[in-house]
Amino acid sequence: MTPRTLIDTAPVPGGEPLRLFRRGDDYMIVLERNELMNSRMSGSEEALATMTCDRLSHVRSPHLLVGGYGMGFTLRAALARLSADARVTVAELVPKIVDWARGPMAEQTAGCLDDPRVAVEFADVAAVIAAGSARFDAILLDVDNGPDGLVRDANDRLYTARGLEAARAALRPGGVLAVWSAAPDHAFARRLKEARFAVEEIAVRARQNGKGPRHVIWFAQKR
Repeated sequence: MTPRTLIDTAPVPGGEPLRLFRRGDDYMIVLERNELMNSRMSGSEEALATMTCDRLSHVRSPHLLVGGYGMGFTLRAALARLSADARVTVAELVPKIVDWARGPMAEQTAGCLDDPRVAVEFADVAAVIAAGSARFDAILLDVDNGPDGLVRDANDRLYTARGLEAARAALRPGGVLAVWSAAPDHAFARRLKEARFAVEEIAVRARQNGKGPRHVIWFAQKR
């Protein structure tokens, strides 16, 4: 097997550093022993975008918040579905993630960060959510491996009752909060319903070809 090579390390405020590895043509972003992202498995992250956009097909000039950039799978898939008058705000806490996208992973990025519909905010997505009252038509969250603060403990607040209330306030009427997870979480699904969202829980495969592990996406619509 081809050994993987460490390309760079990125500090995470309030958390352990992220490491970017390359093995052949594949890239991996790793936190301690957890592989958070792999360039070979993008199906469920793309589904996060496409299935959210399908739920916004009736919305004119939609504004989406994507947190965070990761390897850009969700952003690229959203841009491919959205109209020319749409807007996408990307909240990315770790500036080096964007440096990697423009540097060693530029070929995979495919210029999505330079799309005129895209604005990048180097900020905690929780702060961006808290600052926006009825600002977004959708909030797409893929900042951990599920609804808990894996990357950093402070991310826990995104998934609490208070965090869900903040997300609800940041959404326009009928807006969608979409949350990606590597596994089911019944307690989180219950909190979404208690936060007065209409909730769908959908299992999707990790790979584009419909194979690989089953991941979960919650689509919570503001009523």
